[in-house]
Amino acid sequence: MPQPPTPGARVILRDVTLADADLLDAWDADPEIGGFNDMGMPREPVNREVLARGPLRNERNGVLIIERIADGAPIGAVGWHRVTYGPNPESAAWNFGIELRPHARGQGYGSEAQRLLAAYLFETTEAHRVEASTDLGNIAEQRALEKAGYRREGVARGAQFRGGRYRDLVTYARLRDDPA
Repeated sequence: MPQPPTPGARVILRDVTLADADLLDAWDADPEIGGFNDMGMPREPVNREVLARGPLRNERNGVLIIERIADGAPIGAVGWHRVTYGPNPESAAWNFGIELRPHARGQGYGSEAQRLLAAYLFETTEAHRVEASTDLGNIAEQRALEKAGYRREGVARGAQFRGGRYRDLVTYARLRDDPA
């Protein structure tokens, strides 16, 4: 895939480097970061051999670091994967997730990163749709997605098993021809 997107006003999405591996592992182990998305599966460290061969992005999925421009601090990550709604290539879409460090939340960094990610995926792939789902109770993320130009589409009842029970998810999406 082509290089990561053009920087935004306050954040840049950049490739994960081998130097970031320990940081990502620490974030994954931190209950304030990875704890919310704990699916009860064993945590696996970032594969350093794969990372040493190149960026963590290809035609099926990817991960980018969210870096604050003002001080160069990594404040989170976005990851995406291909999903399909039919057998033809035109029915492929991108589904993504975001994790921000607690100190970076509520300041608009997430909205900017999610807007940059959609622009990047639309510029570098043929996909017509970029989507994200969030917990029904995660009002802050719902607002962030709306600020980034995503439209609420509906609730997928009992779609995710997390924290010992099934959770409802709210789906948001941007289409290639939606206004930016």
